Amino acid sequence: MYVPRTFPVSTNNIDLRILFEDAHFLAVDKPAGVPSQPDLTGDPSMLERIAALQETSGLGPAHRLDRPVSGVLLFGRSEMALRALNGLFRERTVQKTYWAIVEGIAPEQGRCSALLERSARGRKAVTRQAQSAKEQSHLEFRRLAQGDRFALLEVRPEGGGFHQIRALLAAEGLPIKGDVKYGARRGEPDRSIALHARSLAFQHPFRGTPVRIEAPEPVRSIWPALLALR
Repeated sequence: MYVPRTFPVSTNNIDLRILFEDAHFLAVDKPAGVPSQPDLTGDPSMLERIAALQETSGLGPAHRLDRPVSGVLLFGRSEMALRALNGLFRERTVQKTYWAIVEGIAPEQGRCSALLERSARGRKAVTRQAQSAKEQSHLEFRRLAQGDRFALLEVRPEGGGFHQIRALLAAEGLPIKGDVKYGARRGEPDRSIALHARSLAFQHPFRGTPVRIEAPEPVRSIWPALLALR
């Protein structure tokens, strides 16, 4: 299976790390703290930074990572490519793998399910009891490492609901490190949270070949210490 090579590109005095690029798609390693696409803050987004390097007008994100989250972010380089990617995500044929550092002692593995709704102001997800399984959001996780106060999890969500991983883990009593919005004890100095989109895997819709795109391991905060315990 092909794992794309990583190399740095500089734009607007900011390093832009491209993880994968072909005629149809482009994937980057989004730093924590950078918006995926333009928002009300006016801060430069990943979409704007990539557009500065691209000659096409059809560039668009196939999914979204929350601002405090890092990792693989995938873009279509044309309207046709973006439609194809949107179809893969809609049909849930893209395998998404995240790493998360959570507070407390985590079980070796687990599955979280709940109905997720946006709060009145729409700024966070609220878990509810669903009437049927079809209404629920799900994720599975396995523990990669356990420290004294934090655990490192590999997380695989089903679907892509708003704040899905953050809300479901918090509902299980495992808030993500730094995520004070969902019950973490304290925030990170850089306002990031310890959630990292580690990889995306899918069948290339135009070539029919398997693609796996992987982001480098995080080096901020306590990531290196917990990763060393695997």
